[in-house]
Amino acid sequence: PSPAPRGAFHYENGEHLMKPLYRLGVWLLWLAALPALAADYPPPQEHEWIIPNFTFKSGETLPELRLHYTTLGDPKGEPVLILHGTTGSARSMLKDGFADELYGAGQPLDASKYYLIIPDAIGTGQSSKPSDGLRMKFPAYDYDDMVEAQYRLVTEHLGIKHLRLILGNSMGGMHAWMWATDHPEMMDIAVPMAAYPSEMAGRNWMMRRLLVDSIKSDPRWQNGDYREQPPNLHLTYLFFTTATNGGDQALHKTGATREKADAYLQERLAAPFNADANDYIYQWEASRNYNPAPKLDNIRATVLAINAADDERNPRALGIMEREMPRVKNGREIVIPADETTRGHGTVMQAKRWKDQLADVLANTPRTTH
Repeated sequence: PSPAPRGAFHYENGEHLMKPLYRLGVWLLWLAALPALAADYPPPQEHEWIIPNFTFKSGETLPELRLHYTTLGDPKGEPVLILHGTTGSARSMLKDGFADELYGAGQPLDASKYYLIIPDAIGTGQSSKPSDGLRMKFPAYDYDDMVEAQYRLVTEHLGIKHLRLILGNSMGGMHAWMWATDHPEMMDIAVPMAAYPSEMAGRNWMMRRLLVDSIKSDPRWQNGDYREQPPNLHLTYLFFTTATNGGDQALHKTGATREKADAYLQERLAAPFNADANDYIYQWEASRNYNPAPKLDNIRATVLAINAADDERNPRALGIMEREMPRVKNGREIVIPADETTRGHGTVMQAKRWKDQLADVLANTPRTTH
């Protein structure tokens, strides 16, 4: 870092004493900044692309489908697609603990070498969504539509024929499985995180259905034509996320007594909550048709599946990964052990737990072109 401008300090009545102290201070600040510099990466760039007359799987169309996306690095770098979770956006893949562990100089997805592409999925972020104006008249999109839009963004708009890597979290992990089965020629490596390659069913679907039905049952939802967000939205979503995220040990440690548990919930209820009920309904219902299992034999990419032992939405007791992973020719799974610092379904966003394995896969997977 450059030292502060000379005018920022006044050395009157003892400049000969202050100069050495000033130099020492600058040196100490520089040393303190070294870890941050090691994790530094190019500033994110935001973009937008419009697909005219986009036709959804339902047969519905939008005259203009807006896709917002964020990029890091030089477009000449090796392309990498990064996909966010259900209520997130590209910004959620730029958070500390994830981006600062992966995108910096010398890190596995060094943005000086790779061209990182992070789209806002249909219905999220700044891409087209119900809250733009159509409300419940917005086309009933699903994951197939979301992946199709991503594919067109990458191939038609960005002109990319092959990706080095696709990495996704939760919904993005499910999308990564779909990319690998539906567009097997498009990537060398797929990294689905916190996502099983099996039909949306069981508690995972039941909780989503209950979340949606709870919002719709609020009289103030008014079939989606509300003037203010229906009160059920915040409470129901907090119920949903407490039941399906956070980690058993971590939540028990936080709420080790009834008083502490109540205080934790009260704090979360009092926190700002900027969400739209119709957007949430569409986002959670979009998973209804997800089921890549019948097409796992299509996969050509090297697959590194990353899951957590305490993932509430993808329980290990179901044995799904043990059943399905042997069908993936070049696939293996990392299971992060549970402890008081893991966060259940959210554990995989702690990239320090698996970034070395990702670096190893990147170093040892051949590059292919199609």
